[in-house]
Amino acid sequence: MKKITVILIIVFFPVISMAHMGHYNKYNKIEMEIFRNGELIGYNYYFFQRNGDETKVVNQLKFTVKILGATIFQVEAFGEERYIKDQLISYKSRTLQNDKKKFVDLKFNKNSNKFEIKGSSYNGEASTRNIIGNWWSHKILQASAQISPISGSIKEQIVTFKGKEKINLYGKVYDVDYFTLKSKDMTLPKDKRLDFNIWYDRENARIIKVSYSRMGNWEYKLKNIE
Repeated sequence: MKKITVILIIVFFPVISMAHMGHYNKYNKIEMEIFRNGELIGYNYYFFQRNGDETKVVNQLKFTVKILGATIFQVEAFGEERYIKDQLISYKSRTLQNDKKKFVDLKFNKNSNKFEIKGSSYNGEASTRNIIGNWWSHKILQASAQISPISGSIKEQIVTFKGKEKINLYGKVYDVDYFTLKSKDMTLPKDKRLDFNIWYDRENARIIKVSYSRMGNWEYKLKNIE
């Protein structure tokens, strides 16, 4: 049986001048649906909780891939980002891919002004210029590298503007900017590279759709915001 490798990352571009977290003050929940080869297989939800200058973003993700009715691959993940104003101060996640456990524990060290990461794929320090690769944050399009929300690994990225388009999702038409996001290091194995198509709503600073191809055609589509 072939192994399916899934990348759970988010991408954005440096087109927003407003404060990062301040833009999301009006959001309580972002809902995205996950499709593979046109079939709905799961969801990716983000919940926003606020207490003064602190914002907590909780990520819930779950999907199941079946072939001829038999489950061949499933992922269930939970993550929590904590910010003081615009500064990420901690991130933790737990992911179960079939029977394999992955994790990230990240903390901001004020003395060194760096992130300290303990993850299933990386242990060490990271620059605060890196960003957690989650779908809700437009800031990832401003970053030169991202930290995997699943394993803590760090990958440099190149974002390229491809043009303006209109797309229709759930009966609503969006004017969007279309970008590609790819790994800077093209010597990485193909199943480890970043290679995404992103449709970005510039007016509201949010991702509308993300797609990639890896053992099938995958799409993350924005369904609802509360």
